[in-house]
Amino acid sequence: MSFRLLGVRAAQGVRREGASHSRTGLRDRYHAWLQHHRLSAADSMHRVLDNPVSSAMTWLVIGIALALPSGLNVALDNVSQLSASWDSPAQISLFLHDEVSDERALALQAELSARADVSLSRFVSREEALEEFRSLSGFADVLSSLQDNPLPHLVVVAPAADAQQAVVAALRAELEAYPDVAQAVLDMEWLQRLDTMMLLGRRLVWAVAGLLILGVLLILGNTIRLAIESRREEIVIVKLVGGSNAFVRRPFLYTGLWYGVGGGLFAALLVAASLWFLQGSVADLARLYHSEFRLRGLGVMGGLNLIILGGLLGLAGAWLAVSRHLAAIQPR
Repeated sequence: MSFRLLGVRAAQGVRREGASHSRTGLRDRYHAWLQHHRLSAADSMHRVLDNPVSSAMTWLVIGIALALPSGLNVALDNVSQLSASWDSPAQISLFLHDEVSDERALALQAELSARADVSLSRFVSREEALEEFRSLSGFADVLSSLQDNPLPHLVVVAPAADAQQAVVAALRAELEAYPDVAQAVLDMEWLQRLDTMMLLGRRLVWAVAGLLILGVLLILGNTIRLAIESRREEIVIVKLVGGSNAFVRRPFLYTGLWYGVGGGLFAALLVAASLWFLQGSVADLARLYHSEFRLRGLGVMGGLNLIILGGLLGLAGAWLAVSRHLAAIQPR
């Protein structure tokens, strides 16, 4: 369907017969504008589907560009979900010197329990630690062959519930200075490092997403430019008979919209397929650690948001391309 046919059909709702001087009502203009939108959308969809191979390749390229940051973001969300299940109140593990006796360790545990900045302290003897390690590690035979217990006494200290991170860090440094303490380890330090790495990962995802979105805009802009060049003669004729830039621009905007929506749909399918492919392996790994963790996907709303994002990028890329190239096509 050409621009001329679109213009004829859109004008049918506003054409009046009679005197040479006539006025078009606001209602008729609205109906003509709406009719042209419908015809432009249908015609652009027909043109896209008339070239299934090239359209599918464009959709796939856009889908891959959108799926990469979306997939990375889903992966980070799953890691966040997993780390949230590990979250627990901060604890300070005090590893005592080997020469510290049970009586001295119990006295230290009682002394720490009396502190106002400590909510709970618990003494774990080296025998209890070895037995727990034997049951959890699976090296019972190897540990049974040891002549001496290599593990030290341990005192686990839980800071006050309302203690801030800086206060907990200061408490750890103070407890490490005790004469009987060989080392004080803050058990939440690795989670804090993980949170910092997660923040860095999300920033990297945003950086990659920005570059890929720019690539999507360039791909769509080049596709629309080729479509404009292939219909240059029609555009010249429409402008000769008085067609406005908005009238000429409308079908190309719908073309960009269909390319963007198709690319977003491909991206959602690619992310879903990748998660389905990984789901079995992740479930087997979680089962080995006695966990019921399952990968979370985009979901219905995430898939719809990806399709909407693709459509908006398609409109933006088409608008930029049409605004740049349409002004250069003028009747002579």
